Order: sequence, then structure tokens, then C-alpha cells
Amino acid sequence: MPVIESEEHRALRAAVSALGHKYGREYLTRTVEEGRPATELWAEAAELGYLGVNLPEEHGGGGGGIFELSIVLEELGAAGCPLLLMVVSPAICGTVIARFGTEEQKRDWLPALADGTRVMAFGITEPDAGSNSHRITTTARRDPATGDWLLTGRKVFVSGVDIADATLIVGRTEDARTGRLKPCLFIVPRDTPGFERHKIDMELSAAEKQFELTLDDVRLPAGALVGDEDAGLLQLFAGLNPERIMTAAFAIGMGRFALSRAVEYARDRTVWKAPIGSHQAIAHPLAQAHIDLELARLMMQKAAHLYDAGDDTGAGEAANMAKYAAAEACVKAVDQAVHTLGGNGLTREFGLASLITAARVSRIAPVSREMILNYVSHQTLGLPKSY
Repeated sequence: MPVIESEEHRALRAAVSALGHKYGREYLTRTVEEGRPATELWAEAAELGYLGVNLPEEHGGGGGGIFELSIVLEELGAAGCPLLLMVVSPAICGTVIARFGTEEQKRDWLPALADGTRVMAFGITEPDAGSNSHRITTTARRDPATGDWLLTGRKVFVSGVDIADATLIVGRTEDARTGRLKPCLFIVPRDTPGFERHKIDMELSAAEKQFELTLDDVRLPAGALVGDEDAGLLQLFAGLNPERIMTAAFAIGMGRFALSRAVEYARDRTVWKAPIGSHQAIAHPLAQAHIDLELARLMMQKAAHLYDAGDDTGAGEAANMAKYAAAEACVKAVDQAVHTLGGNGLTREFGLASLITAARVSRIAPVSREMILNYVSHQTLGLPKSY
């Protein structure tokens, strides 16, 4: 794995950064206040090929991988306008369909996900399952008369369902040999009868809304199943590893944005005859925040390289570590940035206060820091399983 990015990757960073700064934090804040998604930025990012940079060239993508897509999201975040649905639509859903979808599914979805004309959401979390995906109760059964699938269940905290053309739903089917339920993935179009959404009232300020979904005998054709019915777990983790990597990119970009605002302020703000950044009490915590973000990025890049190389097992470990490190670094960077600005850090002018809640989310979703510590202690260190 190269530690130093290639010239092509540095050029991609510069180009995406320019796009991000063209819109900036003020643009994203305005879309939130207007209660709408960041449509203009999404469309331009798609036009420039950034949304589908990880998808296969033969299906309209850029032919890159999660490494390249993580650069895009990080740089947009560092400019103050991250696109949360990049974690979901091209990274999770696009990757799963590209790797395991039927040829028809690839033709129908991948070009549209790449050019931004269609968006897909992802539904896995359930009210009574939480971090325990083995307790998912959304089930799918076949109609023996037609061969259709019938889905019933509930999902919560699903992002962007109102603007998504379909949701990739994680359900469970019964194994004919063992009778046990196994995970499977289904594409559920937005207007399918029996598929209802209810907006969750969040205090978090974000352009993408959160929803609870109910599926009441939702009838889907046989072709709605993604991939092999007997390989659902493999296919599920093929989407969850990119989710963790992209969440790390989201957090790192957010942390970099907060840090840049604090550094700029610390250079200019003068109280005791010198800029406050000349005092170690201000400078050292900011330097530490920078170091932590850089270290988190290295782990994120390792995870992305492993995933793009096809090492799902190695990528799983690294992706969890990257998500943990990035979330911790982001929370600390945002907190220190707000503290550096003092009262100004809580004003709308500097755009930092809303990041306090947003940064905290990166510790919770898509998997909590405690579950990552469980994973590392059990899977990596070989300690007895505690749950």
C-alpha cells in the first residue's frame, strides 16, 4: 500500500476541493434552512464524474474504487459541504450491485447512480435490533403462486428516503435446508404499495432527512433480490465495509473543516498584544487535532486499499479501526475548534456550532465505538467474546 498519494489522487483532491469551495458551508446551511437536499452540488459533482468514480467504467462509472470515492467525500467535507448520501448511494448500494447484482440490475442502476439521476437509500437498522444485526426481523417469503417476494418489517434511521428512487433493504429469508433465517438484500422502489415512510423528528441539522420505514407485505418481483440468496452475509458486508470507510472520510473532512476555521481565527484574533495562536494553550490542542486527523486518514486509506484489492477480511478490520479513529479525531477537532473561538464558536457566522451534534453522530453511526472495540478485542486480539 503506497503511503504517499499518486499524482492522480492529488489532482483529484485539488479538483474536488475547488468544487467544494465553490459552494462552501454557507450553501449547505442554506439548503438545510430551506428543507431541501443539496441538489445543485450533487448534480455538478455527478457531471464531473465524482459520484460514480468507484463504479465500473462499463456501467458509466470512473473505474476507480472506494479509495477514490473517499477522497471525494473527504474534500467536500473539508470545504464544509459533505454529501452524506455519497456514503449510501454510490458506496454501499452501488458497490453491492456492481459486485453481486444481476446484469439487469447493473444496467438499470449503475449508470444512473453514477450520473446522479437516480439515488438509492439503504435500510438495515431496526427499532428492536440496534447493533445486533442478527435480530433483524424484516423477513421475505416467496409467493408460491407467482415466485414474487413478500417483505414485512420495519426500519429506522434511514437517510434520504424521500429523495431516493429506491431503498436497498436488508431482510431475512428462511434457509430451506436448516430453517434458519439468513440475510438477503432487496431493491424496493419508492412507490411500491405497502412501503411507507415516516419522517423522524431530529434535532440534528442536515440536508438529508431521517425516516422510519414500514413494509407491509410489500410485493416485489423475483428480480428484486440482489445476488445469490445463499450469499447474503458476504454481500451485506461488501456494503458495510465501504460504509465504514466512507463514514471515516465524512468525519475526517468535517474535522478538517472545523480545524481550518479555528486555525484561521487563531492566526488573526489578538487579545493580549499577539494572536491567540501564538499561545501554546491554543496552538498545541490544534496541532494535536491535526495529527489525529492525519493518523485517522492513514488507517482509512489502508482500509480502502484492502477493500479495493478484494481483501474483505482485512478490509473489515481496517475499516472498523478507521471509522473509530476518524470519529474520535473529528469529535476532538470540532470541540477544540469551538473552544478556540469561544463565544464566536457558537455563532452562525462561523458555522461550527452545528458540527458539535454532527460530529457526535460519527461516534454512533453506522456502528458504535463500543461495538468496534468489541470487534477488535474479539476478532483482532483474540479475547473472549463479551456479547
